[in-house]
Amino acid sequence: MKPSCIIHIDMDAFYAAIEQRDNPHLRNKPIIVGGDPEQRGVVATCSYQAREYGIHSAMPCALAKRKCPQALFIRPRFHVYKAVSQQIQQVFSHFTDLIEPLSLDEAYLDVSQQTLKLGSGSLMAKDIKQRIKRETALTASAGISYNKLLAKIASDRDKPDGLCYISAKEGPEFVKSLRVREFFGVGPATEEKMHALGIYTGADLLNWTLPELQPVFGKAAEFYFNAARGIDTRVVEAERVRKSVSTEDTFVRDIAAPEQMLTILEQQSETVIRDCARIGVVGKTITLKVKFSDFTQVTRSISCATYLTESREIMTLLPQLLQQALVKDLPVRLLGVGVSNLSASEDHAHRQQIPLL
Repeated sequence: MKPSCIIHIDMDAFYAAIEQRDNPHLRNKPIIVGGDPEQRGVVATCSYQAREYGIHSAMPCALAKRKCPQALFIRPRFHVYKAVSQQIQQVFSHFTDLIEPLSLDEAYLDVSQQTLKLGSGSLMAKDIKQRIKRETALTASAGISYNKLLAKIASDRDKPDGLCYISAKEGPEFVKSLRVREFFGVGPATEEKMHALGIYTGADLLNWTLPELQPVFGKAAEFYFNAARGIDTRVVEAERVRKSVSTEDTFVRDIAAPEQMLTILEQQSETVIRDCARIGVVGKTITLKVKFSDFTQVTRSISCATYLTESREIMTLLPQLLQQALVKDLPVRLLGVGVSNLSASEDHAHRQQIPLL
């Protein structure tokens, strides 16, 4: 059987690069795309010039400004980023139909069959990068390997404008040198748990048996066990099922009055129903998300016997959910509404897949 060939494409500082492309005055300067540093905004992304100051995505904008007072803060233009992302998707489609978008700025491509007629995966990745540069004036980094785990890691090796290939022969040895944080699915909490067990690298993880990992990491244990050996059985999913439609707002100032919260929730319900109609889905389950001023978060859900097609149907249930969610005598900094348990709106009887946007 022919070995798999997976390419992971990751655009370099995507939002910031678009802003610098479109405004020459921003080029070669530390720019931050995100919220207002005087309020509660967070960094969506930043230019490589800003990253030199230790700024990164999801950092509070106020902290980013303290780290780099001369940084220029830019409001996101998501409609522009989405349009550019669609251009990039068109480039991908010239090479394969097996494309799994992860976000606007990155995707997996399975080119296992195409390498037979188009040459090596590395040459294809180089061609993809060149076409993206030619059509969008933006750079991308590419990782090529025999599975998703290593393709993703490879794309981070030589950023920006990088290209890295990890062969099937090199993979198991390469994984030994990785920090566990570089493994898919290992966030700060899991990393801390691994460090407590003396697991700092892939080589450390390789010393643990599956029965030893399972009591600590549950269902994820098998993935970590295989990953330490350079194995990842996940396939590139050309279509994924959308599981929910939601919206949320973080407030400039915390709010305490339930009446004000319900007014906001009504607006959010209308947004969710509009988005459902645009995508062509309906749902049966409503979820309310509340984040308090101390950053603790509560969610409450309720399922209905019939599909929800109007915002007023959601609003009849939200007062009850809100009452259940207000478990703390604290003001609220974030509210969100979501609908899940989805079906295609045209025919509930036929459960078709809904492409993830």
